[in-house]
Amino acid sequence: MKIAIAIIVLALAILVGPAVWQFSRHTPQAVPTTGLPWQIETLPGGESRVFDLTLGHSTLADARKRFGDEMPLAVVAEPNESGNVEGYYENVTAGFVAGRLIVTADLPPAVIDAMRERSPKTEYMQSTTRKARLADSDFAAALAAPIRALSFIPAAQLDEDIVIQRFGQPAERIRVNEHVEHLLYPARGLDLVLDSKGKELLQYVAPARFEALRAPLKAQANLATPAAKP
Repeated sequence: MKIAIAIIVLALAILVGPAVWQFSRHTPQAVPTTGLPWQIETLPGGESRVFDLTLGHSTLADARKRFGDEMPLAVVAEPNESGNVEGYYENVTAGFVAGRLIVTADLPPAVIDAMRERSPKTEYMQSTTRKARLADSDFAAALAAPIRALSFIPAAQLDEDIVIQRFGQPAERIRVNEHVEHLLYPARGLDLVLDSKGKELLQYVAPARFEALRAPLKAQANLATPAAKP
């Protein structure tokens, strides 16, 4: 999942002006009570609620009701992987914060494989990542699927001070290369990616499923770190 999303982020990366004020200097009286990126509600069953959507329970159809019908659906996959069914929004507003949104469906690999086989069109996004547009006959099943993850790419440039101000201190940091660092908030199901050469990324999963997000990052960091000489 992370690889496909990272490539999407790189493909969409567009540097913007000094819009960080949206996160740090917005008038408090205008702040809505729900729907902001840092307003994450954790639930007793190990789930979380963000953007007015409950991960693991709300469906892609619920996301359409929340953000609008213009949500293209496709299977996004690396070679030799089933990939994921993803919905994409070019521009959404979460409270007063604008950005791009990727909605990942929770579907079995066999179902995803079948959807990819029925796709009327497949194209390469970047490098070897493929995007297979869903057939019309598969839309209903995709929209009925629960949301496994949400990925938000804010239009505003973030820095560490703003992140700490809004989200608090992370429980763990994982640096995967010289310009990308993951700030992990496992209790809230959030992986916040700071990229000094590109766009920031907020990945939300249910806290109960956070380790499945964290483990590949640790493995990637370990590969990037040279082994200590005896």
